[in-house]
Amino acid sequence: MRRAGVAADPSVAAAVADAHRNEWAFVFAATVRLTRDLDLAEECVQDAYAKALTAWASGGIPEKPGAWLTTVARRRAVDLIRREATLRRSLPLLLEDADELGRVPDGTDQPEDASHGIGDDRLRLIFTCCHPALSSEARVALTLRLVCGLSTAEVARAFLVSQPTMTARITRAKKKIAAARIPYRVPPADELPERTEAVLDVVNLLFTTGHTAPAGDELVRRDLVERALDLARMLRALLPKDAEVAELLALVLLTDARRNSRVDAEGRLVLLADQDRELWDREAIEEGTELVREALRWRPPGRFALMAAIAAVHAEAPTFEETDWAEIVGLYDLLVEAWPSPVVALNRAVAVGFAAGPAAGLVALAPLSAEPRLAGYGYLAAARADFLRQLGRADEARTQYEEALLLTENAPEREFLTTRLQQLGQ
Repeated sequence: MRRAGVAADPSVAAAVADAHRNEWAFVFAATVRLTRDLDLAEECVQDAYAKALTAWASGGIPEKPGAWLTTVARRRAVDLIRREATLRRSLPLLLEDADELGRVPDGTDQPEDASHGIGDDRLRLIFTCCHPALSSEARVALTLRLVCGLSTAEVARAFLVSQPTMTARITRAKKKIAAARIPYRVPPADELPERTEAVLDVVNLLFTTGHTAPAGDELVRRDLVERALDLARMLRALLPKDAEVAELLALVLLTDARRNSRVDAEGRLVLLADQDRELWDREAIEEGTELVREALRWRPPGRFALMAAIAAVHAEAPTFEETDWAEIVGLYDLLVEAWPSPVVALNRAVAVGFAAGPAAGLVALAPLSAEPRLAGYGYLAAARADFLRQLGRADEARTQYEEALLLTENAPEREFLTTRLQQLGQ
């Protein structure tokens, strides 16, 4: 133990905050395995973190905070389960493997080591939160709340809804897990590919939402981006031989490597062509590029591998002018086949415009005007506007910029579009 001093010592609060950030998933997953009740486990884990603030101040910060917190949380759970045993027999619990059912907690005080056997517990937790029976929104909300340890208020801000709305949403999701008897386990081998895809979709959606926030005053939601990166790294550590997991981590690393150059000192959007590449995170690029090379050795490459490869082409270009746009278009051609999506088709059309000129870009965009899923997507109008501007068709460009503005709620993006409109009038 290393002594922390008095309760007011900021090092204690910092240590608890650090343990919350790094150990929450370990502690919560191990406690759920004991309780088989999400609400009870959450109560016990929160109680353990609260106790740490005073216990660590008087007794010192433990060498293994995760083990200390897990022991305290599980000890509290044992007490509550014994106290409410009669009531709890009538309530639906998370199912585990057959040999776990009917197990009576023994109340042992042996510390739970967060580094031993906990991998399966975290996987159980992630796969439970991302079960296909839940809606996409519920999966993301539960992952943020239970795996990442965000408060309900923080999850509500991530979804841009009120806290009561998010409380109700999370409560419904928990009740569905219990009532549907969704197993608290890693899926069997024959279900793993489909279920892993659902988990990766959640992480990718979380990252995409943070990378360019749908609304608000900031272009990037750093909290969501960093949570997504944490989850991608966690999955990589837990599933080191899973190709898609490696591909997704590569995509997140290579895309996020440009984060510090995407806005200027005043928070204004900076286009890729104008970004200071000295600000790009070269360590992340190197790590992501190596993962892409690994992923592309698998045949056929998955959608995340192809998107990561596109990001790698951008990362490896010394300047914007030296970007190999022909290679990017070729990668998008493969991606459209692997993952047919109107957004992928839009991104491919934009790449065509950079590779072959704005007129070719407009031709590539033309079929997408009839795509209903892009009707409210401001980036389609913005792409048309930019190609029209480059071609000197100012009146048509102005109309498209105005449409894009109507469909855009992110403040830095709105400011950028407004500036483009003003420039057309000069």
